[in-house]
Amino acid sequence: MAEKIKQLEFNLAPERKIWSVAELTSRISGLLVTQFSNIWVEGEVSNFHPATSGHLYFTLKDAKAAVKCVCFRSQAMRLKFRPEDGLKLIVRGSISVYEPRGEYQIYVEHIEPAGVGALQLAFEQLKKRLEAEGLFDEARKKPLPLLPRRIGMVTSPTGAAVRDIVRILRRRFPSRHLILYPVRVPCDGSSCEIVAALKYFNRKKMVDVILLARGGGSIEDLWAFNEEAVARAIAACTIPVVSGGGHENDFTIADFVADVRASTPSAAAEIVVKSREEFQRHLRELEHKISQRTRYLLLEYRHHLKELTTHIGFRRLEDLLRRHRQQTDELTSRLGLALEGRIERLRHRYTIAGTRIASFDLRARIRTFSLRLIQRSTELGTRMERFMVGKIQRLERLQLQLEERSPLRVLQRGYAICTDAAGNVVNATEQVAIGAEINVQLARGRLGAEVLRKEIPRE
Repeated sequence: MAEKIKQLEFNLAPERKIWSVAELTSRISGLLVTQFSNIWVEGEVSNFHPATSGHLYFTLKDAKAAVKCVCFRSQAMRLKFRPEDGLKLIVRGSISVYEPRGEYQIYVEHIEPAGVGALQLAFEQLKKRLEAEGLFDEARKKPLPLLPRRIGMVTSPTGAAVRDIVRILRRRFPSRHLILYPVRVPCDGSSCEIVAALKYFNRKKMVDVILLARGGGSIEDLWAFNEEAVARAIAACTIPVVSGGGHENDFTIADFVADVRASTPSAAAEIVVKSREEFQRHLRELEHKISQRTRYLLLEYRHHLKELTTHIGFRRLEDLLRRHRQQTDELTSRLGLALEGRIERLRHRYTIAGTRIASFDLRARIRTFSLRLIQRSTELGTRMERFMVGKIQRLERLQLQLEERSPLRVLQRGYAICTDAAGNVVNATEQVAIGAEINVQLARGRLGAEVLRKEIPRE
């Protein structure tokens, strides 16, 4: 009975299950994905940092807690604005566990700002950034031409803006050339078409001014004119750009970057081309200003001339002329006397030089030099002959001494010179071995020999 009780107690003990860290993390991740998918979370952004891969990492927090979030590149590319620290957001996504660190985080699929529209926030962010770069500065904006001959227009060919512009231009100056580059506004991808149109006009240089016109609408309809690519294309354009919105209260990024902003397309056309009456009125004003300025200058010059005529210098002008005439006569007379004296001195010097030349017997001098040259040549020949005789006698003495000291004279008395195979002179028996070949130089000819025996002298 006691053994049965012990067996029962042993079976009632709980069974212990040991989990690995990976198993536990995987189980928690599965539960979170199942229970917390497609949820909306609101919080303030902190620790925002975009990765080079295009993914966005940040933390959502409130007064009591915080949770990490990641928005992958495919979702981040669809955002109209850019999250930043301190911005309050509403995100939609699912919760899972990042197993290498054991941290749970929200995988964000959609982001929208809390309390303000995403497009409006994107507009404010881009406006602030471009303004900091100086794209809105008045100093960089170009002046409009006074009367453009060719006008480029970038707008929809079927909208009301193009009809208003054509009507205004025909009424003001029908002879102006209007070149239309059609774009689809509003439409997806219309910003790319606007950039292409601006680059085309800037590259071809066929127009004097560009009208960037559009109709009115919501911020979504006008969003193509809020794209950063359009703003930078306007800033890079060397041709003046006039932006004309559909309504007076419609402002876009293109309006701030453009050289001139018009409230409507019609106002843009009126800004670009003034009416004939305005030009005529302007010409009349210029004519009146020129006339007034001319009359004023004539009066001023007449008054100045009158002052000059009453000046003491004009009253004494005749006296000054007579004085200068008399001084001129005196200087002319002095100049004539000086020239006559100079000519007389030159004539005297010429006479003296002629007398000296006539008295100089050039032929006698030449004969003297010839005799001197012959005498010097004879002396030089005598000296050279003596010099050569002395050198020849010295050469004969040296030759006689050389023959007396030559080793060949010794050989003629019966002596010989013995050399080994290498040409070295043999003067001792130790330098050669039995059987070695040696050469013997005689007074007449040379012998080749072989050493058969050696006699070493006694010391």
